[in-house]
Amino acid sequence: MSLFRMAMALAVKGTARNSVIMNHKSLTQVPFAACIGLTWSPQNRPYSANQITKNIELISAHNDIKIDKSSPLCLTYPKPGENNTPLVVMLSWLMAKRKHILKYANFYMDQGFDVLSVSITPWQLLWPMKGTQVVAGDVLKFLHSNECYQQCLLHGFSVGGYLWAEVMVKMAHDLERYQPVIDRIVGHIWDSAVDITEIPVGFPRAVFPNNAVLQATVAKYVRYHMKTFYDAATSHYEVASKRFHSTLLRSPALMLFSKTDPIGTEESNKKAHENWEKLGLKTYVKCWDQSPHVGHFRKYPKEYLAELYAFLDGLGLVTYPEKIQAKL
Repeated sequence: MSLFRMAMALAVKGTARNSVIMNHKSLTQVPFAACIGLTWSPQNRPYSANQITKNIELISAHNDIKIDKSSPLCLTYPKPGENNTPLVVMLSWLMAKRKHILKYANFYMDQGFDVLSVSITPWQLLWPMKGTQVVAGDVLKFLHSNECYQQCLLHGFSVGGYLWAEVMVKMAHDLERYQPVIDRIVGHIWDSAVDITEIPVGFPRAVFPNNAVLQATVAKYVRYHMKTFYDAATSHYEVASKRFHSTLLRSPALMLFSKTDPIGTEESNKKAHENWEKLGLKTYVKCWDQSPHVGHFRKYPKEYLAELYAFLDGLGLVTYPEKIQAKL
């Protein structure tokens, strides 16, 4: 099988994987078509999960959210002025498992947030015009259409930074229209953010985390892909990278990374930090000496939560401090 065919097969597999949802209680697969309004009870607490698109899921501790089935990116309830619930937009890493996403989601729901979980597949990363940019458009439409969320927070992991950059590229085309969305984003958190130069390193490790031989094979294809399909892929990565570093946001930021991460490198994260500081953004940085890519929470749970707590508290978004203190 050629490198191209193998990469495409992996991408299709990744897409299929995202077309099912896991019932958190029974751990059985549920078809995508049955996901609207799915509820489960982790730790005996009722939550609802609404699959907005194949890449976007709205998770909430509230059962009164109503989705317009004819236009699922638009909520019919709650309406503007009837909802004080903040929203966190979680932009996940490549091939993230749902059980891991729920660990972060539960943290935010404990503080009264609704969670918009967003993911992209390997195929969508490789072909941004028909992949990542379509997802970015859906994210932007959701935020623009649902003004009921007056306070929005971003929490992005790895390629989630690239996905958000594609959202900002779309915003920049019509700033007058989307400035209200920008103004509602009160803060942004970046865990192991990845720049364009790390795509050939991170992509293979995400797809084959435990197979060095296949990682090397896929890495060769990704480099070939970025060179051969410059107009269809790499040129879009470059535009998005520039937009990430010259962000449209002016709210405070928290950056979490490590010195030993070969994917979300210390160098690229510090560069973003320096650029944002020049733009006037208040940017907080936590850099661990040794920690794996998007593995900071797993390796240093108390330190990670302490950083989140301090940042959210500074934004006035900590509703139940005792729940965080209990975990610390």
